[in-house]
Amino acid sequence: MHVLVALDSFKGSLSAATACDLAAAAWRGVCPQAVVRCLPMADGGEGTAAALVAACGGRWCECPGVTGPLPDQRLHARYGWIDATHTAVVEMAEASGLTLVPEDRRRPDLTTTRGTGELLAAALRHGAARLLLTLGGSATHDGGTGAA
Repeated sequence: MHVLVALDSFKGSLSAATACDLAAAAWRGVCPQAVVRCLPMADGGEGTAAALVAACGGRWCECPGVTGPLPDQRLHARYGWIDATHTAVVEMAEASGLTLVPEDRRRPDLTTTRGTGELLAAALRHGAARLLLTLGGSATHDGGTGAA
């Protein structure tokens, strides 16, 4: 028997990869002879870059000192890199995500996508021929003007 486990994340509790690994372990426990393959999925928000990078055999490029969603916030962010196609995968939630803002400071009129723009610029400096920008989980409604 072949089993494909393709799950999205469970917001606030499990990443897509962890959810898939747990389900695969359960399948293997019930049906040890099964060939189980995990394929984490995403809907375009958090976890989308991780799913794409994993599916394409990519790697991560680290970017320390990126502007967070709050203009006075600096954080360590990353983007995915797929060597075969010189493609960068930038996830908005990585630098401009709602989960990066404490609940008592969640004011979308004061947050920015500047850090997302910084990740895009870093990917271009790296030599990206293609940019994939995944949207979702944003802490702002600046329409991307901060990233410009």
